[in-house]
Amino acid sequence: MSPTQTDLKTPPPLPKGGLRIVPLGGLGEIGRNMTVFEHEGRLLIVDCGVLFPEEHQPGVDVILADFTWIRDRLDKIEAVVLTHGHEDHIGGVPYLLKERADIPVVGSELTLAFIEAKLKEHRIRPKTVQVKEGDRRKFGPFDIEFIAVNHSIPDGLAVAIRTKAGLVLGTGDFKMDQFPLDGRITDLRAFARLGAEGVDLFMADSTNAEVPGFVASEQDLGPAIEAAFRNAPRRIIVSSFASHVHRIQQVLDAAHANGRKVAFVGRSMVRNMGIARDLGYLNVPRGLVVDFKALDGMPDKKVTLIATGSQGEPMAALARMANGDHVIRIGEGDTVLLASSLIPGNENAIYRVINGLVSLGANVVHKGNAKVHVSGHAAAGELVYCYNIIKPRHALPIHGESRHLRANADLAISTGVKPENAFIAEDGTVLDLVNGKVSVVGKVPAGLVYVDGMTVGTVTETSLSDRRALAEDGVVTIVVLIDPQSGKLSEEPDFLTRGFVHDASSFDALVPVIREALVKAAADGVREFSDLERLIDRAVSRWFQRTSRRTPVIIPVVIEA
Repeated sequence: MSPTQTDLKTPPPLPKGGLRIVPLGGLGEIGRNMTVFEHEGRLLIVDCGVLFPEEHQPGVDVILADFTWIRDRLDKIEAVVLTHGHEDHIGGVPYLLKERADIPVVGSELTLAFIEAKLKEHRIRPKTVQVKEGDRRKFGPFDIEFIAVNHSIPDGLAVAIRTKAGLVLGTGDFKMDQFPLDGRITDLRAFARLGAEGVDLFMADSTNAEVPGFVASEQDLGPAIEAAFRNAPRRIIVSSFASHVHRIQQVLDAAHANGRKVAFVGRSMVRNMGIARDLGYLNVPRGLVVDFKALDGMPDKKVTLIATGSQGEPMAALARMANGDHVIRIGEGDTVLLASSLIPGNENAIYRVINGLVSLGANVVHKGNAKVHVSGHAAAGELVYCYNIIKPRHALPIHGESRHLRANADLAISTGVKPENAFIAEDGTVLDLVNGKVSVVGKVPAGLVYVDGMTVGTVTETSLSDRRALAEDGVVTIVVLIDPQSGKLSEEPDFLTRGFVHDASSFDALVPVIREALVKAAADGVREFSDLERLIDRAVSRWFQRTSRRTPVIIPVVIEA
């Protein structure tokens, strides 16, 4: 097994005829999926997604892959190929196209419809290329074949990338449901055909590599969802991803069978379900879906609401309902159905929402107490099946945290991939395929790029550290007047606090600390106010840590008396 090394350097030039593979996101995390392929001086990007922030990243909207490595070669990009329409695979596209608007965006019908709607909000009109399973297209030196795969969203595609250097097969997100709701199964015959041709590198979805066996079929959820609708005494509020067309179809079917009307809540939910309906991916019986306002005065037992927020996102509809600050007021006897899995890292936020809903009197039905969700990702048995029919020469597990990547690599080795040819990589790892051999040759920048409101990349880890400190320990502003001649205090400092718990005498002992810092600064010849403020900041921070085990944000303001 070949893990990456922490001392990897900048990669050397790509050997002539070689193929370079650089994952910029999706390795060691669930989200931010993006891989760049380089061949004959041209670039191909597969997926460009976002990662959703965790609790220790306050104020961040989404997290992007780092475009630094390709920023000075944007004109070399042949296309960005999207495997499916989930945010963790398409959410970063608007930010990439803001840097070069005419990059061709390649994807299936539904995927392109979702990304075009998203880009419209960013006032970007993309150059799109629609493909379907069985198509084979050339983009510069990249010959790409598109293969049908089953996932929790329709129209998913795997990609086989042929170059003079060899053949790479990437699954995107997939599973092997043999009874999918839309009848579109993963094309294992194509996988076997490619295996017979010779797959040099297999890049497989790792999310469920630790889960034994096979993932259950979407059809198996029908009875549990139907039971939830049959037994609900009042309103039903369903929360799901805004792109989970299959699950929404099951909810619509259950609502129709039980004589309920349905309203979509939330802009992304309304938009995506409208697209899916118009394109024929969602079958909506006439009169079933109504405008939210049309539910006023309707008996509770006839009402179904479908909203976003299944991951506990603080601004999504469900979290706001749990907090009591949404127009929809949860009441005693309401049923809330969480029809999505838990994304790792979101557990606390999700359970906080569940507890809030229960405290308001709702009956919450979720994966933990009913069979209302199955994963969209292949389990270990499915991955082993694929490895056995493809027989790749090398394996690069993708889409998963470190434990998922290692489990996937172990599966590859168990099916015959040589240990040294199964790579556990990190974001930014550079792998070259040359003369039939894949090797790790270096590393490029692949840090987290934070989107905060209208700003991209301006929030840093230091900013987030300050925000956490503000949330936990508050802020102390110290106004210091100094004598311009001596550099000493001309009067006692003023202390202004927000969120920091203290009593009237808390800061008495701080005055000598500040006085001593200024005396030392004067002795060292430090006169610049910015330097004095830094010295006071350090001295006061050390004092707080030593005396109160607190680390409030310190804001010194030095003023000449």
